[in-house]
Amino acid sequence: MSSGAQSQLVCSGCQNLLLYPVGATSVCCAVCNAVTAVPPPEMAQLVCGGCHTLLMYIRGATSVQCSCCHTVNLALEASNFPSLLTANQVAHVNCGNCRMLLMYQYGASSVKCAVCNFVTSVRVSTLFVLTH
Repeated sequence: MSSGAQSQLVCSGCQNLLLYPVGATSVCCAVCNAVTAVPPPEMAQLVCGGCHTLLMYIRGATSVQCSCCHTVNLALEASNFPSLLTANQVAHVNCGNCRMLLMYQYGASSVKCAVCNFVTSVRVSTLFVLTH
């Protein structure tokens, strides 16, 4: 953990994106105080597009069916869909009001915070682009 490397996961309580140091076994959300277990490296997670349930699946799968609402969700990882790399780019910016780290589709001009509803304008200098 001395390298300072970080990873991210979705909070099991409020669905916010959480950053944590690589090697951690669980993460406590600062917003809702839910403790989320860090999935093993062979597992990945996504939020169901139908009912917003947090789904865990084996990394490398191309689709995941929700056991709650039966929606089939695409698991868009760059390694599965190299031609969709641009569609998978996300960026991060801190909310201009509450400073919560927000994730949004790369190229958007603004992003609305789910915690305080503040709309933050996106400037090129604030972007941190990740490809998954």
